[in-house]
This record gives sequence, structure tokens and C-alpha cells, in this order.
Amino acid sequence: MDSDENTHRFSSSIPRPNRANSNGRSLHDITVSANNNAAGTMMPPPGTISRKHVESIVTESAMQTRKTLVERGGETRKKTHLSHSASKSMSSRPLSALSTSTSSRPASAASRNAPHNQTSSSHGPSSRTRPSAHSIGRPQTSFGYSHSHRVASPRPVTSMSTRDDDSQDSVLGKRKVEAWDQDAKMEKMNAMCDLLLNRFQGTTNQSAGLKEAIELYKSRLQEVEEKNSQLSEHNITLRVDLDTTKSRLLTIENNLKDVSRDHEIAIDDLERQHRIDLDASRQEASKRIEELAAKHKEEMRELRSRFDNEIENERNGLRQELNQINTQTAIDLQRSQIEMENRDRDLRDIQAEVNQLMSDLDRERTLNKELQHNMVKNASNTMTLESSVSALKARIEFLESGNKEQSDAFARLDQQLRDALAETQATKDKLRKEETLRRKLHNQVQELKGNIRVFCRVRPLLNNEPVEDSARIEFPDSEADCKEISVLGPEEKSSLGSITTKTYAYSFDHVFGPSSQNTEVFEEISQLVQSALDGYNVCIFCYGQTGSGKTHTMSSEDGMIPCAVHQIYDTASALEEKGWHYTMQGNFVEVYNENLNDLLGKAEEFDKKKHEIRHDMQKCKTTITDITTVNLDSPARVESILRRAAMNRSVAATKANERSSRSHSVFILKLIGENRFTGEKSEGTLNLVDLAGSERLSHSKATGERLKETQSINRSLSCLGDVIGALGQGKEGGHIPYRNSKLTYLLQFSLGGNSKTLMFVMVSPRQEHLNETLTSLKFATKVHNTHIGTARKQTKMIRES
Repeated sequence: MDSDENTHRFSSSIPRPNRANSNGRSLHDITVSANNNAAGTMMPPPGTISRKHVESIVTESAMQTRKTLVERGGETRKKTHLSHSASKSMSSRPLSALSTSTSSRPASAASRNAPHNQTSSSHGPSSRTRPSAHSIGRPQTSFGYSHSHRVASPRPVTSMSTRDDDSQDSVLGKRKVEAWDQDAKMEKMNAMCDLLLNRFQGTTNQSAGLKEAIELYKSRLQEVEEKNSQLSEHNITLRVDLDTTKSRLLTIENNLKDVSRDHEIAIDDLERQHRIDLDASRQEASKRIEELAAKHKEEMRELRSRFDNEIENERNGLRQELNQINTQTAIDLQRSQIEMENRDRDLRDIQAEVNQLMSDLDRERTLNKELQHNMVKNASNTMTLESSVSALKARIEFLESGNKEQSDAFARLDQQLRDALAETQATKDKLRKEETLRRKLHNQVQELKGNIRVFCRVRPLLNNEPVEDSARIEFPDSEADCKEISVLGPEEKSSLGSITTKTYAYSFDHVFGPSSQNTEVFEEISQLVQSALDGYNVCIFCYGQTGSGKTHTMSSEDGMIPCAVHQIYDTASALEEKGWHYTMQGNFVEVYNENLNDLLGKAEEFDKKKHEIRHDMQKCKTTITDITTVNLDSPARVESILRRAAMNRSVAATKANERSSRSHSVFILKLIGENRFTGEKSEGTLNLVDLAGSERLSHSKATGERLKETQSINRSLSCLGDVIGALGQGKEGGHIPYRNSKLTYLLQFSLGGNSKTLMFVMVSPRQEHLNETLTSLKFATKVHNTHIGTARKQTKMIRES
């Protein structure tokens, strides 16, 4: 349709003066537009391509309704043939494509700027400075078409040369348009004007799109600036908060430093006050101990002075009486020597015996310990004197047939001898009273020492034990009382990484070092053995870990059991002169896994026969059913039963490893004494206990049968500690947990208030046994701090029929 209109337009020959005046301006605009098209324009802003397409269609319809030059001139002329390529290009290409073709050609920024300024100055709406393509980043979706499908449009007709048309016309034989042909020029001018209008419309649309893009970017820039301001405000707020937090943190740190400083000052004040209070308590305790010691010394001094005064008075009285007897006897002997020369030897013998008796009495009164020996000599002298008196009586009867003077002399001599015998009998009675007094004073001394005492003994290193493996054990008062022991504990690492070593100090009634022998140990416990002879229940037991020397201390050849038996026999023999006669019975039992075994029974019945413990609460006696009781009439008999018990334990050791260290052995010695003169009877019991080794399960790693043994041992030892602790509370009628263990139930009357108890805590010197050593010493300290009530003597009077 465009080609038809153009054909009619070119056929008009009417001159157009109104258009001729503007040819120069239009040609100038066309030249500028062509230059801009050649240089290339920037891509349209987003949202303008679709609008440009619509406006180009409107423009094309408006051009179709416009009058042509033929209609204006009123004449019709022939269609003028343009060049084939130009007409075909104009007719086949829509006008909207002309407005969009300029945006598809790339160009440099320098080639665009100069023509752009000229175009903007001629058209007006594009007078604003357009942003460069680099400053406006449009998304791909803002264009009406995709870059990948873009096709380069051909150059407009106005920018093309007419040489191709001329050449085509010459080829086709058509005539050439002459330079003076005004109609053809006008037609070309009309076509150029139409093209220029179309481009102007496209430029206008492009300018509107650019304005919209500018407004869009301005809004976006405003949003970015608002966000930036918000972020700046937020950043300022955060900085203020950070500064506030820093100041608060600094304030808190300063407060924390102040609090720490105040806390350290308070701790220092508390430690200082604690040291002051501790020093005051120590001073008060020291003063109290000194007062008690002084009071004790004063009481002992009074008792000794009273005892010495009584002995001295009795000694003086005896001396006076003996001096009188000696004087009278000497006078009588002098008279009898004149009358009876044949009896001089007999009288001298009597005088010698009397002098010997006087010397014996003097020695007996000087020392209490020599009293028993003097009694033996006095008894022997009395027997000799009685025989001498009998001989003298016979001789007196023989001499009575002589003369009257001799009869009177013999009568006086007989009376003197009778007086001497009566004095001797009185002396024996006084000696018996002194023996009773000695027992009373001996018991008082034992009570002052405590009815429960704890001795500590450290065994020496064996030959196969290296010296460097020994623990650091010291004896601070080894040259004085030998009552303290200190052990250097294991190394401990603190939270700060420093390694410290703590020293543990303990105090007992007596401490025996590694160099002490069994004889030295027995000297300290011999007084308790004497208490058993006096009628008290005595219990001596050894406590400690395995391998600390318990069995050696108790059952070796010079151990406590053989030495105690020898002392009992020696003392019993000495007391026979005072009328005492003792019978001794022995039992040897074993407590293994809370079961009782008779070590003196038959080997085939070991671990098979069941034994029960029965108590007579009225008589305070303990009996064991089906137990073997052996009468001990000599020390050799005691040694034989010890060997027999050791043999039975060795047989049991084949069934359970190390049986001797996994069970408690109890040697029960019953002492029954009777005085034929006074009718007094005493019943004492001596229990010598060898406890099993105390071990921790974490250290021994015991399993199976050994685990059961260890649990049973630890349970019985714990029950022993509970019983001793309950006894130490001293509550009348309080519950004592004897029945919690067979061991404590067996030793009920030997641990209670009518008994005297001695505990040996045995210590191993090896470093690897240090933890068990400290545990044993702590248990011994607990026992040492326990005070049991006063022991009661079990005696009774026997009436003679």
C-alpha cells in the first residue's frame, strides 16, 4: 500500500513552494539523522519498544489518510519508476522497523556523542543529556525482543547512493532521472520527510522511555540512599551500643576486680582469724594437757608416798619385832649355852635361820617386785623352821627328863619358837594382803593407761626388698617416749600444676621401729597378761595389710602367744606359794568367710563341721559348740597345739590360696585360779587374735573366690571398727553391733566394758603399700581415740564345807 501511495506521489508535477523553503532544513535534519544512524544509537530504555511499535502503526495509518500531491495538484500523472531496490526496500519494510533499526548497531561512545548533540538540539525533547549505556544497566526482560533473535535492518533509502538504481535502469533500458526533474525530487523529498517523521516519532518515544528509565533509576537511587541512611543510622546505633557495652564491660571488670580484691582481703582476714583461733586452741589444749599431766603426776606421787609410808611403817615394825626377838633369842641362847653345850650347834642354826628370815623380810619390803621371791624363801625357811621346831620339841622332850632348869629353859625356848612361828604366819598373811593390794594397784595402773591401747610396729625390710623401694617413715620421739610416727604421703598434683607431698603424723601408746624385737614388744604387753591371771578378760589383736608381719608377731617362736604362755606358767608357779592354783585351757579357732573352723580338730573335718557361738549373759562367758578344748599343763603342750593349728591351716591352704592371710585366727586361753587359803577364785580369758590382711578391691583386683574372701574380710574389719566406735560412745544401754560379724560376736566379752584391749597395727615399710599403710594408721587412730569403760574383775568367794 505504501508503494502505491509513493507511486501516486511521484507522478505529481505541481510545484510546492511551501515545501521548497524548508528543503534546506529538512536536508539538514536528514543528514544529521543519517549521521546518527551511521554512528549508532544507544539501546532504548526499558518499556519503550512496545510503545514505539504502537505509535508507528498510528503514524502509518495517518500517512495513509493524508492527501497526496496528485490530489493537491488536481492532475493525474503517470507513475514514476524509482529504483527497484529502493522501492522494494521501502515497501517491504514497515515504518516501525526504521525507528528500531538504529538501536541494533554498535558504536563507540566518541562517535555517538557529537551527532547526538546535534539531533537533540534540532528536535527539542532530546535536549537533556542522555546517560551512557554503561551507566544504565537494563535487564534483558525490559526489551520487547531478545538479543539473540535480533536481525540487522538494512540502511535507509536516504542514506544510500542512487548509483545502483542508475545501473539497474541502464541495464533494464529505463531512462535516467534528470537533475531538473522537480517531480522526482519532490517525490524523494516526500519519502524522506515521511522517513524523517517516522524517525522523529521513534526518537520521541525513545526520549520518553529514557525519561521513564531516569525516573525509575532516580526512585531506585532514592531507595538506595534511604537504605544507606538507614544502614548508617543502624551503624551509628550499633557503634553507640558497642561503646556502651564496652563501657559496661569495663565497669564490670573494675567491679569484678574490686570484688576479687575484697574477697581476697576477706579470705586473708578469715585465715588470720583462723590462725589466731587455732593458736589459742592449741595453747588452751597445751595448758589443759599440762594441768592434767601435773595432776596425774601429783596423784601418782601421793600414791607412791602413801605406799612407801605404809611399807616403811610395816618395815619398821617388823624390824623392831625382829630386833626384840633377836635380843631375847640371843639372851636365851647364851643361857642355854652354859647349861647345854651339846646343843650349841642346833641353837646356832636356829639363830642363822632367824637372821636369814630378817634379811629376807628386809629385801621383800624394799622392792615390790622382790616380794614374790622373798615369799618363796620365807616359805622355805618356814618349812625348815617347822622341821627345826619339831626336832627341838623332840629334844626338849628328851631333855625334860633331865633337871627342872633344863625343862624351864626348853619351855621358854618352845614359847619363843611358837612366837616366831606365829610371827611368820602373820608375815605370810600380810604378804597375801600385799599381793591383793598389788593386784589392785596393778589394775589401777592399767586403767590409767587406758582399757584400750594401740601399739604400732613397723616391720624391717626383707633381704629381697630393695632399700630404694621403702617409704619415708620417721619416728620423731624415738629417743624419748616412742609414741609418734610420721609418714610422707604420695605426691599430689594441684590444679595449678604444682606437685606437693603431705606428711601424715600419728600418735599411739607406743611405736616400735624396724629394729625392735619380739622380746621388746612382749615386755610392753606382759602387764596385760598379768591382768588375765588376775581375772580380767584381755584381747590382743594384730591389724594390718597382708605381709606386714602380723603372723610373725603373734605365732613365731618368740611371738606373743608363746611368750604369754611362758609368763603365765612362771607367774602361776610363783603364786602357788601364796595359795593360788591355776588351771589353763586352750582353744584355737579360725574365722573364714564368716564361718568358724576348729584348728585343733581333725584335719578331715576341717571346713565341714558347723560351730555355733553361745553367750552366758549372767556369767559373761562364751562357749563354742563342738570345739576342741586342750588342757595346758606345760609350755610344751602349748607349742604342740600351735604346730597342730599351723598344720591344719596349711592343709586348708591347698584349697584356698594363702589361707593364713585370708582368715582370722583366734587363740583363746582360759585361766581359772583358786586360792586355797582365802577361798577366792578368778576366771580370766586371754584372746590373741591374728586378723586377716586388709586390702582394697581397687588395689588387689580380686575376682572369684578371692573377691568373696576380700569382701568378707573387709566386712568383718568394718564391723570391728563399728563395735569399737560404739563402745567409745559410752552410752548406757546403747546398741553395740556385735552380731554383724562372727569375729565381733566371738569377742563380745573381750571387747566390752569388762575387758582390756590391745591393738597392734602392723605397718609395711614398702612404698607400694603406702595407701594401705595410711588406711591402717587411720583405723588405728580411730581405735586409739576410743575410751572403753572400766574393766571388771571376775572373782568369787568359795565357801569351804
